Amino acid sequence: MQRLLFILLIAVSFLTINGQKKKSPNVLIILSDDQGWGDVGFNGCTDIPTPNLDALAKDGVICSQGYASHPYCSPSRAGLLSGRYQHRFGHECNLPYEDAKADDGLPLDELMMSEVLKKHDFQTCAIGKWHLGDSINYWPNKRGFDDWFGFWGGGLSYWGEPKKGRGPMGGVLRDGKPVPMSEITYLTDDFSDAAVEYIDEYSKNDKPFFMYLAYNAPHSPIHATKQYTDMVSHIEDGYRAAYAAMVVGMDVGVGKVIQKLKEEGEYENTIIFYYSDNGAATNGARSEPYRGHKGMLFEGGIRVPFSVTWKGNIKGGQVYDKAVSALDIFPTVLAATDVKCPKNKELDGVNLLPYFNGEVNKAPHNTLFWRYSDGAGYAVLKGKYKMVMSGFKNIEFFLFDIEKDPYEHTNLASAKPEILKELEKEYKDWNRGTVPGLWTDPHAANISKEVEKRESFIRKATAGERKK
Repeated sequence: MQRLLFILLIAVSFLTINGQKKKSPNVLIILSDDQGWGDVGFNGCTDIPTPNLDALAKDGVICSQGYASHPYCSPSRAGLLSGRYQHRFGHECNLPYEDAKADDGLPLDELMMSEVLKKHDFQTCAIGKWHLGDSINYWPNKRGFDDWFGFWGGGLSYWGEPKKGRGPMGGVLRDGKPVPMSEITYLTDDFSDAAVEYIDEYSKNDKPFFMYLAYNAPHSPIHATKQYTDMVSHIEDGYRAAYAAMVVGMDVGVGKVIQKLKEEGEYENTIIFYYSDNGAATNGARSEPYRGHKGMLFEGGIRVPFSVTWKGNIKGGQVYDKAVSALDIFPTVLAATDVKCPKNKELDGVNLLPYFNGEVNKAPHNTLFWRYSDGAGYAVLKGKYKMVMSGFKNIEFFLFDIEKDPYEHTNLASAKPEILKELEKEYKDWNRGTVPGLWTDPHAANISKEVEKRESFIRKATAGERKK
């Protein structure tokens, strides 16, 4: 009898201990598309209301110097999900617009965050814009995601119509199968609702989940519902107002997702990253106060809205002012979930948790790098100095003191040639560990056109000047 009681006590103790054991935290990455640094309230935006994003950021850390790894869409996403500079495996251009080959995409031998987490028993889902390969073998369901609701290309009508000539498979898909147009309302709302539904499903079991919620908002085309345009009726510039409505729609959706996490008791057990894949496009968005826009290596093209929230594990109400990168998300996720990095996987980022929690006071990065293909330009940030080589401006070199001149108004290249030379060497050393792009795109040419358009305005403005 005593032996039986002893066995029962041991069993009860075992069950109690295991019942108290907390499952691994969930991971939620919320990615906006072409959103400017200045287009969110937590960075000081006053005309676009983003109360849900602001509340999320207030619960965590605002990274005021948070960077994307590339100034436009597809390469930036490749860097995020691989945790490595996309230049190491040739994904430094957007997928070709019309003639992508079957093997154009994030290389299949490049291990992705989703694949690592799935191997560790996470439920995984991708929602929204993919843009990492047009062919079926490159789609999310083949890259570590159990569930997928979204589209594979770089852009789509928010009303869900496939691009001309692509047929139903070029529209919104659920696990690789076309979603009837009758089930689509407005993509931003549909993606938010899908996220809520997946959370409802996943929270019914004990497995943690990884959700990659990649909105295409506020990327062009500029489409919005009256519900959201009414919420920005105070903005008199119609171009800005239409864009702002898209941001507002995304903010409302994020609010629904966070509310669902709270209802299911998952909010405090979810590490949440929010950032934009690159800086503001020229569609009513704003990267102000920073110079430049999407496609440029000035701050406006790569410095983005960026926050990290893990309530109870990361102290809230912080503004972290040292440079961090989207490349840091992968190693931070591994640290938060206690998943070991595979031995054959070399990450380029760092675990940000000890920096956010005050355990490490130095900057997370000694240097950060950016590069276009085809010699169009590159940039290096080392300490307080940033070098930009711009092929758009006649192979001109720029050097900025980012601490004193974060808006990049004063070019120090001629005043500090020794610093410029040092950063050039840093770039050349880093560049040896990269490969040429596997395909090309017209993005560099498009930026050149934008630069020429600017110069044409200047020429027109000064045409009547009389010389003294």
